[in-house]
Amino acid sequence: MNKELFDFIKCSPTPFHAVKNVEETLEKAGFIPLCESKKWKLEKGKNYYVTRNGSSVIAFKVPKDGFCGFMMTASHCDSPTFKIKENQELADKHYVRLSTEKYGGMLCSTWLDRPLSVAGRIMVKTEKGVSMRLVDLKKPCAVIPNVAIHMNRNANDGVSYNPAVDMLPLYSDGEGGLRRRIAENAGVEESDILATDIIVYNPQEGTEWNGFISAPRLDDLQCAFSALTAFISAEKNTSSMPVYCLFDNEEVGSQTKQGAASTFLADTLDRIREALGMGFEDYHRAVANSFLVSCDNAHAVHPNHPEFMDKNHAVYMNSGIVIKYNANQKYTSDAVSVAIFRTICEKAGVPFQYYANRADMAGGSTLGNIANTQVSLNTVDIGLPQLAMHSAYETAGAKDTEYMVSALKLFYEHSISMKSDGEYFFE
Repeated sequence: MNKELFDFIKCSPTPFHAVKNVEETLEKAGFIPLCESKKWKLEKGKNYYVTRNGSSVIAFKVPKDGFCGFMMTASHCDSPTFKIKENQELADKHYVRLSTEKYGGMLCSTWLDRPLSVAGRIMVKTEKGVSMRLVDLKKPCAVIPNVAIHMNRNANDGVSYNPAVDMLPLYSDGEGGLRRRIAENAGVEESDILATDIIVYNPQEGTEWNGFISAPRLDDLQCAFSALTAFISAEKNTSSMPVYCLFDNEEVGSQTKQGAASTFLADTLDRIREALGMGFEDYHRAVANSFLVSCDNAHAVHPNHPEFMDKNHAVYMNSGIVIKYNANQKYTSDAVSVAIFRTICEKAGVPFQYYANRADMAGGSTLGNIANTQVSLNTVDIGLPQLAMHSAYETAGAKDTEYMVSALKLFYEHSISMKSDGEYFFE
């Protein structure tokens, strides 16, 4: 399973590639593509998916005999990186550097002295308008060089990085041509490129070692892959509709047309309702009988710095799924959603752990509480434990991907109904 995860990550250097990767996987499994700008005709017993912006996707399985709720997972496909600006090259007589800006909050030092490649999407002219093309140079073509210790004697004493100075990638020794190279990769003329969304990324492949796995973009492609695998493999028909969500832009707050804070999920569920002839009363009842698992990786205890962890909520790699708590609702887990998800884990025979930040340390937020602003339903925030989150190369447990797949597969094969506010039954 980890080999499959590494292949998934390798094919997903950007959110656009990740969504294309998911689309191809869904189509192989018989899912039918939908378009937001066209009328939806849905049939019971068939499976569908829809994308937005080419960087977010929602897939769903229509039950054969109607449904009374939605069983949903949500992950994100973006990672901290450096976006290449539209005027791409900074050139002098000796060097060509790439003009970049930070996307998200990365560990800058991990990007230094590492061979990097370039990928993303371009928009090109067509006879009747514009069209999107994906590009991936795949081979290393840039590096962000460190300053030698001889020139910066304080380099090992703690360094701050200026993204406009220290983090600009070196591309060549005098001849640029990145735009030309991108055009060749896409099979178009350079003059046909109208605009770009391209980044630098770490092309290093994943590896398994001594009970651990290391790879780029484990946050959050490990959860995206696990949820997709569980979603496709779940076979038992239930009285709920399984839904798989993969959102872009979590690393920058989700406040985009395709992020978790957008109307994408609400619009999709409403169009499902309309296409299947469901009235508003029945739809709102279905939402009340629904559940969302927000899947985004968590912080494992650091072997050299255990003091950063709350002692009562220390989580470890290879010890199971992490259920995440935050009193200020940065994570949306509460007693109801945790009790429900804990029951799922126990039924699946999957270990789980509880995580909370130290009371004097602020944590990040994730998808669950953000998505709830658009569709309000019981939600639990979970993840898989990892080290060096937001590094260019992250580490996690070799056993944990399979734990997540097993739990989410069982989740998708069940329904949850609310008999009264505070009382829930499993089917």
